[in-house]
Amino acid sequence: MDYQVGDIVKLKKAHPCGSQEWEILRVGMDFRLKCLGCGHQIMVSRKLVEKNTRGLRKPD
Repeated sequence: MDYQVGDIVKLKKAHPCGSQEWEILRVGMDFRLKCLGCGHQIMVSRKLVEKNTRGLRKPD
């Protein structure tokens, strides 16, 4: 998949706030993701994001 900054990724597991959608803030060997439910930001390895992606959409 072609990930770009600003894309919205739907992951397999939900965040504790209930949201499954994350905005990509940084792309590289690690991704910085921002939860669209509560705004929490995390750093995740590319391998983990690619494995757990269930959907990818461009921002509205």
